[in-house]
Amino acid sequence: MEHLPILVLVISFICLLSIGTPVAWSIAISSLLTMLVSIPAMPAFTTVSQRMATGLDSFALLAIPFFVLSGELMNKGGIAHRLIAFAKTLVGSFPGGLALINVIAAMLMGAIAGSAMASASAMGSILGPEMEKEGYSKEFGAAVNITSATTGLIIPPSNVLIVYSLASGGASIAALFLAGYIPGIMTGIFLMIVAAFWAKKKKYKVGKRSSLKQVGKTFIDALPSLFMLVVVIGGIVTGIFTATEASAIAVLYSLILGFIYKEITLPKLPQILLDSSATTAIVMLLIGSSMCMSWALSYENIPQDISSGLLSLSDNKIVILLIINLLLLFVGIFMDMTPAVLIFTPIFLPVVTKLGLDPVHFGIIMVLNLCIGLCTPPVGSVLFVGVGIAKTTIEKVFKPLLPLFIAMIIALFLVTYIPQLSLWLPSLFNL
Repeated sequence: MEHLPILVLVISFICLLSIGTPVAWSIAISSLLTMLVSIPAMPAFTTVSQRMATGLDSFALLAIPFFVLSGELMNKGGIAHRLIAFAKTLVGSFPGGLALINVIAAMLMGAIAGSAMASASAMGSILGPEMEKEGYSKEFGAAVNITSATTGLIIPPSNVLIVYSLASGGASIAALFLAGYIPGIMTGIFLMIVAAFWAKKKKYKVGKRSSLKQVGKTFIDALPSLFMLVVVIGGIVTGIFTATEASAIAVLYSLILGFIYKEITLPKLPQILLDSSATTAIVMLLIGSSMCMSWALSYENIPQDISSGLLSLSDNKIVILLIINLLLLFVGIFMDMTPAVLIFTPIFLPVVTKLGLDPVHFGIIMVLNLCIGLCTPPVGSVLFVGVGIAKTTIEKVFKPLLPLFIAMIIALFLVTYIPQLSLWLPSLFNL
């Protein structure tokens, strides 16, 4: 009977997912069933509803709807075209130039919009047809787009890092944002190396070298968009405003930019607000239900049991981090990133902190790890967006995806075992 709550939780959650229940409701219902094992029905129902509500009662979480809205405004405001044009002048003449453009533009777009879905959608619809025209296979184009889109979740501003800050009990959002830069850029570089080798092997066409004048022109065109990074991240790091205030400034900045570029008009605004509201509602429901499951796990002492179990296997930091990474890679296949961060942070963070790991460093490990899950079936949302836009199938995309997965896993293990890749920038600012 001692392990009954964890059995009820795991079995009910898997069964609900297998019959097609949405992830948020699967989490909430399995949490309720777990609590019904230990406490009477009325307190269990009351606790579930209370925890879902109080889980969203956080000032930091206000940043999410604002960043979602700013990402939507950026996506519809002509930002992607200008970033692609700038990236084209930088790397268009290298082997696999269009694939490299996709990676760089996705990193910039993700850094500005903070959304892997927005990046995959924008880059796929703009660059996909162009890559096909130049002789690239649509499967290779989709694979590059899918994997590069996830870099925007590590490079700030990132909604997932805000969620991790909440789940960790107060890891600094500013420190997490700074910590994401080097791992995110490094992952992008690894993806570019693999893409260049693949393109050279397949003998894809190489573009013309751009003149300094063209580089300068496209840079000036993209500069207002890139300047948003300076405003948002610079303001947070220097303490001028909080992450939540920065997200509101990002909305105002992207709205003004969209009107200046004449890509956003007043008649388009209601649909943009509606789309961002729908995305926010999904994210917030996931957060509320995940906070409920976190409480149920804590009530049943499950994190402490797992922590003791892991530490009983070994007290070697390298071994424990390897086990946690393998578990998170497995979790990422079946669970969306937001609930995974909220549920597994309270489980694994006590383990790694006992081994002397910095919570900021672990946050980057966790997010980078779960980014890989966004590119894998059956739950990989970015995978489905990328495949859908490219009008191909997962089976056909899998072959070119495999070497890109390996590049992401190599980046993950470097970040895991070299803490300074994450902690160097925050330490420069005493965060």
